[in-house]
Amino acid sequence: MSAFISLKDVSVSFPIYGAGAASLKKTLAASVTGGRFGKETGVTVVQALSNLNIELKAGDRLGLVGHNGAGKSTLLRTLAGVYEPTAGQFRRQGSVTSLIDPALGIEADATGMENIMLRGLVMGLSKREIDRKTPDIVEFSGLGQYIDMPVRTYSTGMMMRLAFSISTSVNADILLMD
Repeated sequence: MSAFISLKDVSVSFPIYGAGAASLKKTLAASVTGGRFGKETGVTVVQALSNLNIELKAGDRLGLVGHNGAGKSTLLRTLAGVYEPTAGQFRRQGSVTSLIDPALGIEADATGMENIMLRGLVMGLSKREIDRKTPDIVEFSGLGQYIDMPVRTYSTGMMMRLAFSISTSVNADILLMD
């Protein structure tokens, strides 16, 4: 079967417990970020996504543009399965690779080679699959001899190249990037 994503009237909201009463600061923050804050039985609720409808099929591409707080990352995390919709229907078919947090699973004190194994395991690959993919990951990262050094010695760009190389080594039907 072919990969697809379907959202029908999907909403995502977050209860914020212990938040104080509405203030000028919160009202201003809501107007600047586009977020909507509401009170629900003494609990502040942030409505991140509201009644969203999207239909994507294999080969489709979608780019998200919006101001800070518009819900772009929340939508991506919902598509990845990190957040559950609080309303509506969400269906997804196909394997998913996510570059929402490229540094997920990267350990600063481990070497690049050790991080390939750690990150691969976090992504659900078997040791055999990781061993098979490692030479291509190392080559694509372009880290050369640095691959055997601790990641804490890498520049930010080097660390991101390693993380990106590992993440994109997995063949997936759906790729999510933030």
